[in-house]
Amino acid sequence: MLVKMQEYTQVTSPNYSFLFNFESDFIHEKSHEWMIDNWTWGFYYCGIYMILIFGGQFLMQNRPRFDLRGVLVIWNTMLATFSIVGASRMVPEFFHILTQHGIYHSVCVPSFIELDKVSGFWTFMFVLSKLPELGDTIFIVLRKQPLIFLHWYHHITVLLYSWFSYTEYSASARWFIVMNYCVHSIMYSYYALRAMGYRPPKQISMVITFLQLLQMVIGCAVNFWVLQLIQGGAKCHVTPLNIKLSIAMYFSYFMLFARFFYKAYLSGEKRTTKMPTGSDYPLSKSKVH
Repeated sequence: MLVKMQEYTQVTSPNYSFLFNFESDFIHEKSHEWMIDNWTWGFYYCGIYMILIFGGQFLMQNRPRFDLRGVLVIWNTMLATFSIVGASRMVPEFFHILTQHGIYHSVCVPSFIELDKVSGFWTFMFVLSKLPELGDTIFIVLRKQPLIFLHWYHHITVLLYSWFSYTEYSASARWFIVMNYCVHSIMYSYYALRAMGYRPPKQISMVITFLQLLQMVIGCAVNFWVLQLIQGGAKCHVTPLNIKLSIAMYFSYFMLFARFFYKAYLSGEKRTTKMPTGSDYPLSKSKVH
C-alpha cells in the first residue's frame, strides 16, 4: 500500500541550496519496483557472506595475516564520506518534517521517499549500501582478528531488514536511516583515522559505542510508539510485521551492545579484544595497529 501523491498536497520539503543531477533525476517508483523483484536475493548474498567469512577463517588458520593498511584507509574513508554526505542530505528533510509537520508525520508518512527526491535517493543508497558493507568482515578475516557474533549478526540482519522495509516504504525508516547515517559518519571517520596511524583519545570509542546504544533505544521507542498509534486507530504506513521484526532486531542489538559496553568500559576487566574494522559494531581498545 503506497500513500498516494494527492495525500501530500499540504506536505512541504526543505529548501535545498542545490540538487545533484542524480538526485533530481531519481524516480522512486523504479527503485521500488526493482527492490520488490530482487529483495529476496539478500538471503543468497548473506549465505555467500557466511561461507566466505567462516571459510576464510578456516583457510587463514595456518597462513600469515595480511596487513592491508592502505586498503583499509581507502575503505573506511570511502564509507565515512558516503555516510557524511548521506547524513547531510537527509538530516534537513528530517528536521523540516519534525518542525513543520510534527512527529506523527515523521513516523507514519513516507513522504521522505515518495515526495522528496533528495532523501528518496539517499534512502535507496542507504539500503543498497548494506550489501558492500558486508566487505567490512573481509578485513577482519584476512587480518586474522577476532570475529564475534554481534559483527556478522548485525550485518546480516540489517541488510535483510533494510531491503524488506524498502519494499513496504516503511515510514518509520526515516528515523532509522538518519540515525544510522549520523552514527556511521562518526564511526567510519574514527576507523579511517586509526587506519592512518592517528590515535584519537580512547574516550571517543566509548562515545561512539554509547551513540550506538542510544540508536537502539530510540529505534525501540519509535517502534513502540508507532505500535500504540496503530492500536489507537491512527493511519500509519508501517505494517505490523515490520514493527515486530524491527523491535526484535533493535532489542537484540541493544542487549548485545550493552553487554559489550559493560565488559569494555565498566567492568574493569582488561580488554584484549581488538576493535573490528569499519563496521557498525562496538568499539574496543585497539584495532588498526
